[in-house]
Amino acid sequence: MPAGAAAADVAVVGAGNAALNAALSAAEAGARVLVLEKAPQEARGGNSYYTGGLFRFPYESVDDVEELTGELSKAERGSVDLGAYKEADFYGDLMRVSDGLADADLCDLLVTRARPALAATRKWGVRWALATGRQAFKVDGRFKFFGGLACECVGAGKGLVDALFQACERQGIEIAYDTMAAKLILDGDGGVAGIQVRTPGGVRDVRCRAAVLACGGFEANPEMRARYLGPGWDLAKVRGTRYNTGDGIHMALEAGAQPFGHYAGCHAVAWDAGAPPFGDRRIADLYQKHSYPLGIVVNVRGERFVDEGADFRNYTYAKYGKEVLRQPRRLAFQIFDQQVVRLLRDEYRIPEVTSASAGTVRELADKLEIDAGGLERTVAAFNRAVSEGPFNPAILDGKRTTGITPPKSNWALRLDSPPFVGYAVTCGITFTFGGLRVDRQARVIDLQERPIPGLYAAGELVGGLYYENYPGGSGLTAGAVFGQIAGESAADASPPAHARTTGG
Repeated sequence: MPAGAAAADVAVVGAGNAALNAALSAAEAGARVLVLEKAPQEARGGNSYYTGGLFRFPYESVDDVEELTGELSKAERGSVDLGAYKEADFYGDLMRVSDGLADADLCDLLVTRARPALAATRKWGVRWALATGRQAFKVDGRFKFFGGLACECVGAGKGLVDALFQACERQGIEIAYDTMAAKLILDGDGGVAGIQVRTPGGVRDVRCRAAVLACGGFEANPEMRARYLGPGWDLAKVRGTRYNTGDGIHMALEAGAQPFGHYAGCHAVAWDAGAPPFGDRRIADLYQKHSYPLGIVVNVRGERFVDEGADFRNYTYAKYGKEVLRQPRRLAFQIFDQQVVRLLRDEYRIPEVTSASAGTVRELADKLEIDAGGLERTVAAFNRAVSEGPFNPAILDGKRTTGITPPKSNWALRLDSPPFVGYAVTCGITFTFGGLRVDRQARVIDLQERPIPGLYAAGELVGGLYYENYPGGSGLTAGAVFGQIAGESAADASPPAHARTTGG
């Protein structure tokens, strides 16, 4: 572990997508970079490791997509219908799902810098592919992508962070594992002079000229979840790393940073009821259960409680987790019949699922410990309410229910083709929305609306992008965009000692 003065020009706290983008950008700008990772090496990668690797970015045509995937073959081009997802679409989605509360300046920066930022990761070795497996349905023989997501990293989150770590090794960036950043060291002018860290060998100071905080939110801290998100949130399962406990937010606020964003909000999804308390690096994101728009969702009383077809899953999955948390025993059940089983995502086919199959609704209820009479009444009422019309999962097809509450606004099919299958889910929290205020240079802003000299932030702890809800795939994109901006800004603000002149 480096000790003493000038351990680095730029210290990056964290080692996920945002942190590694910051470290690589700072190193490319000529800075000597040290990454401080709280986790041991075998648990590195933050929440990014556990993701599906989907990134949201605007594109006008297949040519823009090929900036990431490389040139597609004639057969590949002929097999897909990419359409277009323009900057105005991305910006509109950010504002729509946040009820207009998202910070307009940060959203504009995210949208305009998205594709160039992702193209930069390709030169670092991140590999990209079309997300036909989870973000498209075949319509007339061609894959039609839905919900603004067309690309994913090869190897999902593991492939993403492994490629970025390998790029750091090639750049000679040092990574200190088992090293928790505990406190910012400020100079007499209130600027960053170093970071106090805790290691297995004790507490010590790491001197630096600038610091980038990119160590996640407080989703793995049950006390902070209960304090900010409310009662019951301390009982939620954590989808990802156990190491995101709000350390970066805490030490920045202690140094005078301005809290910003939706501290009572978070990204939380339907997560297998039998999943462990924290993420499993082998299963990664496959405990998620995101095909609920194709069926119905009920609680232990057999009652529906959300509009499963309100929108594409990309725009509802991150807020429906909290609706599951509010149900009795924090449980819900996704019910499907044979009309749609073939369309379920891959995560429904892993061995580690909490599920049952039965020839009748009552038998399924008994196997899943749902109130049988309640489920039978719900299914009967739902089936009566389903309107006629074509079913098309690749579009908002308007095939809805009438006369029941909550409605199902799209993709409503009668549950009448046994055997029926059901999956038990609970709430899995992904990340928290409250964090720090930053400007367009990713500088952390203090309570007097001034940047704290030498302090930058990126990733989950940037506040102001998400309120109540979240467009799928935008979090990883935000990590890349603001990580690169923070790294560039930190390097510019901390020229190495050998490059400085004394003047005179």
